[in-house]
Amino acid sequence: MSLEFVPTTDICDANEDKIASGALRVVEPIFQSWGKKSQFMGPAHTLKVFEDNSLVRSALEKDGQGKVLVVDGGGSLRCALVGGNLGMLAEKNNWAGIVVYGCVRDTLELDACNVGIKAMATHPQKSQKRGSGYENIPVALSFTTVNPGDWIYSDEDGVLVSDHKLSA
Repeated sequence: MSLEFVPTTDICDANEDKIASGALRVVEPIFQSWGKKSQFMGPAHTLKVFEDNSLVRSALEKDGQGKVLVVDGGGSLRCALVGGNLGMLAEKNNWAGIVVYGCVRDTLELDACNVGIKAMATHPQKSQKRGSGYENIPVALSFTTVNPGDWIYSDEDGVLVSDHKLSA
């Protein structure tokens, strides 16, 4: 998927009406960045999990087709949901990026991956493996709702969620 990225600041400036209507949402500035891609965009594939990354691995094992994996980890700061092995899977399987409402680990390994990754913080402990969670349902990134198929735009200035793909 070769699309030209438009900076999130320019998207906001050109779409004030969509922000006012809620069709374009600016996610609270709570995320840090990892991975080689500081800018990424694509349709959302959503997961809702809590301290269990079984579904994260399962999703990243499939061809991402340029999508962004949005993981609602409930904002937990007690373990990591994405690490170096999953970052490599995301790169290998054509994911544009990952946004985690939770933590990551193996940050040096994540920074070597050719994928964009946003998360709240780092944590050295791995998650549990219970196989619990939900896929392709509306999820939350803090106070911002993301629906499956919404478009995610992420760069150095922030993360945006749009009901539809925006034209350049």
